[in-house]
Formats: sequence, C-alpha cells, structure tokens
Amino acid sequence: MAKTVQERSAKTARKRVANAEEELRLRVRPGTRQALADLMEWSGITEQGEAMTLMIHHLHALGSKASLLLEPPRHEIAISEHVAREFQRKSMQMLQKDPGDDFISPLDY
Repeated sequence: MAKTVQERSAKTARKRVANAEEELRLRVRPGTRQALADLMEWSGITEQGEAMTLMIHHLHALGSKASLLLEPPRHEIAISEHVAREFQRKSMQMLQKDPGDDFISPLDY
C-alpha cells in the first residue's frame, strides 16, 4: 500500500531531525545570483543548494587561508585635486550668499 503525503512528510521530518539538518536562507541581489549561476554552469551543477554546500566545504578545506577569499571588496575613495578645489569654490559661494555662517577651514584642526 502506498504511503500518504502526510506519512512521507513525517518520515522526511524525522530524517531531518536525526541528521540535525538546518535550513539556511539567503537573499541576494541580481549580481550575486548571476555569479552563482555562472559557477553552477561552469561546474555542471544544477541544484543551488548543492553548489553552495560544495563551496562551503571546499572553502573550509582551505583552512585559515580561506579568510582571504571571504574578505569583502572595499572601494577606495580618492578625492582628486580638481574635485577638492570645486568643492572649496562652491562652499565659498554658499558662505558668501549667507554671511551669517562661520567658516572653519579644515586646516584649522
């Protein structure tokens, strides 16, 4: 006799508890989703969960060296001299329009 949907669900739930499975959820933006899709295509993997599980295990196998791969990219902000001069000029224009404001030069600190 075939099992009912409830019996199959109960059996699956018991297996998950026995294996200490935990569901992880991840919300991503389109760029991250595309990166995962590319990795899956290159590797011939069709299941997202399988791809993420393999990546976690492979990174873990690298040991502490994996920390280099987990550093988020940082954008360095560099203000050019031209932009700094333009900002200074506009600031002075605004101060001249409203003479009640006090001007404190950044060089005074």
